Amino acid sequence: MSGEVVLKIEGLSKSFGKNKVLNNINLQVKKGTVMGLMGENGAGKSTMMKCLFGIYAKDDGNFYLEGNPIDFTSPKDALENGVAMVHQELNQCLERTVADNLFLGRYPTKYGLINEKKMQEESTKLFNSLNMTVNPKTVMKTMSVSNRQMVEIAKAVSYDSKIIVLDEPTSSLTEREVKKLFKIVNDLKAKGVSFIYISHKMDEIFEICDEVSVLRDGEMILAKSTKETNMNELISAMVGRSLNQRFPEIDNKPGETILKISNLNTKYAPNLKEINLEIKKGEIFGLYGLVGAGRSELLETIFGLRTISSGEIVYNGRKVRFESPVEAMSYGFAFVTEERKFNGMFAKETLKFNTCITNLNKYKNAGIISNTKMKDATNFEIKNMHVRTTGAEELISSLSGGNQQKVIIGKWLERNPDVLLLDEPTRGIDVGAKYEIYQLILRMAKEGKTIIVVSSEMPEILGITNRIAVMSNNQISGVVDTKSTNQEELLRLSAAYL
Repeated sequence: MSGEVVLKIEGLSKSFGKNKVLNNINLQVKKGTVMGLMGENGAGKSTMMKCLFGIYAKDDGNFYLEGNPIDFTSPKDALENGVAMVHQELNQCLERTVADNLFLGRYPTKYGLINEKKMQEESTKLFNSLNMTVNPKTVMKTMSVSNRQMVEIAKAVSYDSKIIVLDEPTSSLTEREVKKLFKIVNDLKAKGVSFIYISHKMDEIFEICDEVSVLRDGEMILAKSTKETNMNELISAMVGRSLNQRFPEIDNKPGETILKISNLNTKYAPNLKEINLEIKKGEIFGLYGLVGAGRSELLETIFGLRTISSGEIVYNGRKVRFESPVEAMSYGFAFVTEERKFNGMFAKETLKFNTCITNLNKYKNAGIISNTKMKDATNFEIKNMHVRTTGAEELISSLSGGNQQKVIIGKWLERNPDVLLLDEPTRGIDVGAKYEIYQLILRMAKEGKTIIVVSSEMPEILGITNRIAVMSNNQISGVVDTKSTNQEELLRLSAAYL
């Protein structure tokens, strides 16, 4: 580690109207190091990166790369000058191959035609240099999120990037995949590549980052070596107060069995196999397993998004087989999906539209939808979920990822569901907002609502549930009481059928 500064941000400020989002930000990233960047949703992290990458025009301040002033006009401009970003929600051409995605916009040619052979050779060489096992001919949509992410990192490296920004890179990864990612980061560090690592996960910040900076309300609150700080100091810097515990005390009292799944199999790949579960009224029931183990598919099957080939679901003493989400919703089910960008929200619509879309009948007056009722409902959920926004008419796409997630959860709460299916509900959400969502889940369980939650975060699944079903290769490998289990048992069960 030479100590040489590769990226310097000096006096960066940015306002939207009267709202000052960034105020005199100063930051330095040294060569061959990882700088952790933390802050609550809406603290200014995304705005800061968008200014760096030329998506937003800064009001004041300067950027320097290896001592030279830079002022990128677009992400493409940044990429071609050695500054890359791997987004939390990957923007890739899923119908095309890995090689196509790597060389998009810069295809090698021969005699005026795309040189497929060179693409394959260069791709293979790149993956070999990074110790990645990826077939360049693989179509992107057939790959797991983690492998698609590895492709994006490899693409950044192929541009000879001096600095790579990783935005919530482990939000969809298992423990094993996180270790794989960290090895790649450490290998690239040794070669002099620097990283800005945006994350809400405290444990990871201390494991992978050399230094950490905290933004709060658009100002730089803290910048230290990770060795010189601790979790409590970071939380206090982020939220302006200390959090005595990461999870509330789970003191709900589950009742009788309300949902029974027997010998359930699904029709289309990936096929769920012989799923047997009994879930209680007022229970917070966790689903854990490796990515691809079938957790999301199980929630989708319960909600009527997947076709059952055999077996049965009994809800409230009655056999049900939902043919569609609309039917599931009529029985009091709600589903917060993992991929909010693709199937959780209407990105080009307002908060009002996104909050009210699942419950339009509630806002009618004499058969006509009332704009006033919709606005009141949206304002209630904005307050209830602590959404940082200018108001009900703001586009949801302009919010940070965590605030988008709050709106989506609020949308389903408007229906007052009896069974809430949550797939990675705190993905991309800051520590303060996570605690609020945990409290919300607990409150609903105490009201007799049944919560089924999928989480890839081991501390979270152990911190907020009553029982946990572990899935392995689309099967249930075990059901454990949360209070009497541990990380080792969950990991062992998650590998049972591999």
